[in-house]
Amino acid sequence: MSSLTLGYVNFFVSDFDRSLGFFRDQLGLKVLTEDSDSGYASFDTGPAQIAFAKAGDDQVELIGRHTGIGLIAEDIHITYEQMRAAGVEFEMPPTRQPWGGMLALFKDPDGNIFYLDQIPEDHP
Repeated sequence: MSSLTLGYVNFFVSDFDRSLGFFRDQLGLKVLTEDSDSGYASFDTGPAQIAFAKAGDDQVELIGRHTGIGLIAEDIHITYEQMRAAGVEFEMPPTRQPWGGMLALFKDPDGNIFYLDQIPEDHP
């Protein structure tokens, strides 16, 4: 079998324009795809992209939950303060984790929860 790599992770939102503004303006992510007609946008987050899709009426239960998506910060404390200054709401401030790194939790405008991590240098 050929090798597989992670290319993107999708999550769902209720308001395309509000979410686009949040990820582009408040988080400062570069927009790769922006299609308001289909309600889809993707963002450059390094080797893998994150993307959102406007939820249909039958998908509203997929909004406002833990996404399992982690964004890595070189210095979590600086990034945390910059994000807070930009109006990002955090569920948990940077906190040392048993695996040696730091973790904070933040929410998008729909209440989707994302991880902000700082990985220790000796972590594989």
